[in-house]
Amino acid sequence: MRKIFQFTFIFFLTWLAISIFIFPLNVIAIQKKTLVFDSQSRTEYKWNLPELQPKMPSDWSDFRFLVLEMKASSPQRFLLRLHTPQGVTSTYIHPFQNSWIRAAIPLEIFSNAPKRGNDMASLLNNQRAGYFMFNWGPYLQLNQVDSISIAMPEAIGKPALQIRTMQLTKESPGDAVLEKQPLVDKLGQWIRDNWSGKITNLSELQAIWRTEEKELQPGNFDYCQYGGYCATKVKPTGFFRVELIEEKWWFVDPEGHLFFSAGVNVITPTISTPITNRESLFESMPPENTQTVRVQREQPVTSFYQWNIWRRFGESWQKDWVDLTVRRMQAWGINTIANWSTKLVTDAQRMPYVLPITGWETKQSYLQFPDVYSPEFLQNSESVAAKESGIRKNDPFLLGYFIGNEPIWPRRELDIINLILSGPDTATRRELQKFLVQGDTLERRKEFFYRAYDKYLQVVTSAIRKYDPNHLILGFRFAGYAPDEMIKAGRFFDVFTINKYEYSLKKEEIQKYANLSGRPLLIGEFHFGTPGRGMSAGLKQVRDQKQRGVAYRYYVENAAAIPEVIGTHWFQWVDEPSTGRFDGENYNIGLVDVTDRPYPELINAMKETHRKLYAIHAGKEKAIDQKPIIY
Repeated sequence: MRKIFQFTFIFFLTWLAISIFIFPLNVIAIQKKTLVFDSQSRTEYKWNLPELQPKMPSDWSDFRFLVLEMKASSPQRFLLRLHTPQGVTSTYIHPFQNSWIRAAIPLEIFSNAPKRGNDMASLLNNQRAGYFMFNWGPYLQLNQVDSISIAMPEAIGKPALQIRTMQLTKESPGDAVLEKQPLVDKLGQWIRDNWSGKITNLSELQAIWRTEEKELQPGNFDYCQYGGYCATKVKPTGFFRVELIEEKWWFVDPEGHLFFSAGVNVITPTISTPITNRESLFESMPPENTQTVRVQREQPVTSFYQWNIWRRFGESWQKDWVDLTVRRMQAWGINTIANWSTKLVTDAQRMPYVLPITGWETKQSYLQFPDVYSPEFLQNSESVAAKESGIRKNDPFLLGYFIGNEPIWPRRELDIINLILSGPDTATRRELQKFLVQGDTLERRKEFFYRAYDKYLQVVTSAIRKYDPNHLILGFRFAGYAPDEMIKAGRFFDVFTINKYEYSLKKEEIQKYANLSGRPLLIGEFHFGTPGRGMSAGLKQVRDQKQRGVAYRYYVENAAAIPEVIGTHWFQWVDEPSTGRFDGENYNIGLVDVTDRPYPELINAMKETHRKLYAIHAGKEKAIDQKPIIY
């Protein structure tokens, strides 16, 4: 008995020592809290550190993680804010709906700007088990944290967030979904939420599919085969171009019809979610023998949307899905297959489409910015352009090329210069050193970057035009902002493209882009979503499905009323998976849901707007003035 006691006591001391080493100073121990948010009365809860734990230190420098166990009634994002004398740093957290999760949040995200990623989404988004988060600063030192707050400024309804533990630790216990029951049903729907129209069985869904196919008819939008307006006519060239006509910019289609690009991004049947160590989240998995499992970004994934397409069409699912998709676009007034869409639809040559070209990087790059003065960059640009654009130079359905997506260089010019100077010997480094001999100031360092950016565009666009002189270069798809110097370099493009996630465009800002670049503008991305069905709202939230339609009309019609805007491209065709795509995003931003059913409120609104687009852009009719309700 004494030996058992001694063994037990020794085991306890060993466990205690290990616990102290692995999870030292778990200094915040809170009683379970239930936070209810109401946009009219309570949008934030804030606690001084002593309120959470009397001996809580303000210096968090020695800690690496803030660990929460929580359960949210809504997938609506909330802000976790850390308050310091220098300011407030925060991160958005998008939790799984109605599921207990553990979030081990790295404190470094509040202090250090991310350095990985090749565009803004991959730079900012962080995929985690049971949630995802993103933040963009400000980045502050956490050596004097005064208080913590949790906020939901635009709460829809009265969502509740339960928090049962909150701890500071030096080591991570790991992110985890703490529930044992599945969260996603056989059709890819979120189990722990109910909504009008939720499918209960496959027979019900198949009947809905049959009804849609029977009733789907082409819309009356006055489109020719290329999506231009039949009632208009200017000089045809056989390919798309841009032209300023009576003080308004237009695309002109191959037959000489004026064209306003109403497009949708990511038209593809394969919308995937990672499955490694997450099999328990799903009631059942799509079978591998239907080609629904892919390897994406070096991790196994599955696609419930593609599995539902297989259920709908069987062995001929690819051809039949393309046929249905084209019919839907023609019925809804969509005339452009926008970025990142599958070759199944772009190569069908039945609708105008855009094409992204990537691969311009060199072996030594700086935040994805190439060694632009090197012979390697010249050779690489030639090779990429010959491969990607040379084979499409005679395709009249090709609207044009994008040469990159949401570059992370704006506002990080000096970071790139520092990387060049601290890196190995390269042609760009030698050019920079020669430039700085004449004066090394922050302004001159930025000036060198903008000169190098001009060099980048000159080389890339010249290579594309060498192999394809017929098609437009549509630019870089900037992420909402570009500095004046980079806008001016838009002269190398035919169209300046920017992604603008707003409720409406600011006319003065858009005209500034057009004036500095000398080019018309294309809106490469925008969207509106609402939280529910296990999905977050997206970058721009509205109250419900009806308001998604209102928001579409208000955004697109008022964009079309700006003479310099020649198109708007919605992001994206189908909702993102409720369990998140490769970077965790799980937005309700589709025209169709995971069961391949259109959202009627949004689709009907799109059709109304698309019937009016020519008249609005021509200045013959006014845009709608009804703004969406956000919460």
